[in-house]
Amino acid sequence: MAATAKTVVATGASSGLGFHVIKHLLSQTSQPYNFILGARDVSRTQDAYRSAFQGAALDPHSLEILPLQLSDLKSVKHFAKQTLEKLEGKRIDYLLLNAGIANGAGTEEPGPGGSKWCEALVVNHLSQHYLSHLLLPALLRPGSDTTADTTADNNSRIVVVSSGAIRRVTDPSTLEEDLLAGSGKDGNTVYSETKFVQLLGAHWWRRKLKDAACKVVAVSPGLIPGTGIGRGSGLVLSMEMKDAKSVDEGAQSILRAFTRDDFPEDPNRIFLTSWGEWWESETIGKTLDKELQDRWCPEKEEIETEEGLKGF
Repeated sequence: MAATAKTVVATGASSGLGFHVIKHLLSQTSQPYNFILGARDVSRTQDAYRSAFQGAALDPHSLEILPLQLSDLKSVKHFAKQTLEKLEGKRIDYLLLNAGIANGAGTEEPGPGGSKWCEALVVNHLSQHYLSHLLLPALLRPGSDTTADTTADNNSRIVVVSSGAIRRVTDPSTLEEDLLAGSGKDGNTVYSETKFVQLLGAHWWRRKLKDAACKVVAVSPGLIPGTGIGRGSGLVLSMEMKDAKSVDEGAQSILRAFTRDDFPEDPNRIFLTSWGEWWESETIGKTLDKELQDRWCPEKEEIETEEGLKGF
């Protein structure tokens, strides 16, 4: 029996890690996928995939690229609307939240769209948290039992691309001031703190979906100098650094989060490291604070108010 196509919706797949993840899945034929990717520059992203496959047909897969500007919540809502229309009632099997920026300069400027928060927080967390709200109905639809992957369960899955940088946040009480637009905080601090907030969001969704057929996995690809993300943070990253990995190695780490089903008994252990281990709760302890999770993870209705659009 032929395998039923699985649907992957992804952010941050125009280049770097996300591009390599999707390219790998497109390169295999045993499991067909329908991809819906959000991109700032649709034409450039289309060209990148055409070039990668030298214009060859992508059978048995399909690939749709839709406009998405994560610094604009109205664009997020439009992308979600288009995605749901394209699905035609089908389920999202994997929601890959990979987009991220390390923009220290953004803390010296007004927030995007009048937000009180810096651009990195809006892009790295708030917009993708909002997108998860908007796409939730499609994530919770019944799935097909016919799959080429005999190791995977039949749950849908939200895969949040995180970072070991969350361990640099030692005092979460500073987040409120550090992540304001115009705070002037350096890019390294802002990146670590926005990824910390993003992990709060992953835990929030794990709690919300604990009785649903949808799993949440946060995964670190490791230290990947080749993505260029260090440019905006002021960090200079190179392959000479200890534990540095190639972009392809980082993509393989993310791909493991698609299929790993050996979840620990402790439901808080959702963080999959780049070396394939589930981090202990103590390692990510500060992100387990439920009050913090609730503070930084507004409900959809809160975000959609005029006040919410500017800063919950």
